[in-house]
Amino acid sequence: MTDGRRPSAVELIRSNVLSPAEYAHAATTPADARLVFLAGSCPLDEDGKTVAPGDHAAQAAQCIANLRQALADAGARLTDVISTRVLVASSRQADLVAAWRVVRDAFGEHDVPSTLLGVTVLGYDDQLVEVEAVAAVLDAH
Repeated sequence: MTDGRRPSAVELIRSNVLSPAEYAHAATTPADARLVFLAGSCPLDEDGKTVAPGDHAAQAAQCIANLRQALADAGARLTDVISTRVLVASSRQADLVAAWRVVRDAFGEHDVPSTLLGVTVLGYDDQLVEVEAVAAVLDAH
């Protein structure tokens, strides 16, 4: 997949044997790709305040906005992401799904392998969602 600037280093792999999923079952990248390991993207505004207390979907959207910025700062974009982990502070499956839908929609056709986890607590006051990612970039030589 390209965006007009450069080809993506990420190849998504879908299994014909495993049950269908809303994401690729695996991903790979060539040996010469530069890996970008991103810290968990949190639902914080530019002042470090947690946005939308109590709203899993709105917090997921802020996480994605912050993830996009961290990727851009590293010379990458969402289509360079090779995997994600979505952490949701809840024991309710509906809350996990609400956050997941936002993340899934943000990635569109670039449906990277992902893990969705319900956790007890996250690091910031009122934080309900965090999104971790790894990206792979083919830099111009």
